[in-house]
Amino acid sequence: MVSAVFHSPLDASEAHKASRAPATTSSSNPMTSAALASSTASTAAPVAAAAKPAAAPKAPIDWGALVLKTLSPIAGLALLVGIWALLTMNSTTFPTPAATWQAAVQLFSDPFYSNGPNDQGIGWNILFSLKRVAMGFGLAALVGIPLGFIIGRSKIISSMLNPIISLLRPVSPLAWLPIGLLVFKSADPAAIWTIFICSIWPMIINTAVGVQRVPEDYLNVAKVLNLSEWKIVTKILFPSVLPYMLTGVRLSVGTAWLVIVAAEMLTGGVGIGFWVWDEWNNLNVQHIIIAIFVIGVVGLLLENALVAVAKRFSFE
Repeated sequence: MVSAVFHSPLDASEAHKASRAPATTSSSNPMTSAALASSTASTAAPVAAAAKPAAAPKAPIDWGALVLKTLSPIAGLALLVGIWALLTMNSTTFPTPAATWQAAVQLFSDPFYSNGPNDQGIGWNILFSLKRVAMGFGLAALVGIPLGFIIGRSKIISSMLNPIISLLRPVSPLAWLPIGLLVFKSADPAAIWTIFICSIWPMIINTAVGVQRVPEDYLNVAKVLNLSEWKIVTKILFPSVLPYMLTGVRLSVGTAWLVIVAAEMLTGGVGIGFWVWDEWNNLNVQHIIIAIFVIGVVGLLLENALVAVAKRFSFE
């Protein structure tokens, strides 16, 4: 019975070799290894393909919306010109669109001629008006934006200046023109003064409102970090207030362009406003209509430029 249970040493060694034989054969056989590698790679490939996210398909171009966006302004202008042509069909005093177009082509064929101080091309008149707007608007920005920060940061100064701003802001811009003529004794600085005084209020108000709407948590963190007032203004307030400030700048430049036309009508000299009034004295209605379109186009370009700047520097 004992001999039936225990094997001989020879049988044990042969059994050990037999148990190791398949592993040795599979590791030493290159064809078997290649088969295992290829099966492993084929199994891993679908897993990797499934793990990799599929590329999002490109959104198709909405040609209908694109055509509608392009043709709608053209259709609006065509409607305006059509109504204008119908109303002036039998008129002897008001020019037709065709006559105005011919006058515009002739006018812009040489926009920068100069035949003396009171007879210059429409290009020079536009540039002189833009120069006055830039000077008055720039001075208003230099004064109005820092003053808005001060009003927004100090409750005492805000309570002192708010009644003055509320009193002077509704005053018509042209009401300030005689004050400018009295103080400066000249038409050109008086026009710049008028632009300055009418452009400063939107920048002050919008900047102050933006400072007052900065979250209190930001200022509390600044106190904990013991930041200086300069760092609070440059690192916390300025990025938060910038959208409000640019809105005030956009409103101010639109107001400045409106005011310069009226101011130049009263002060004379070179400028688009004086040019309109001079053409009225000459009873040249065609040039007055052209000036109206030019004033509108320049104002639209200024507006769009500031909107682009506001989008570029948005911190949202």
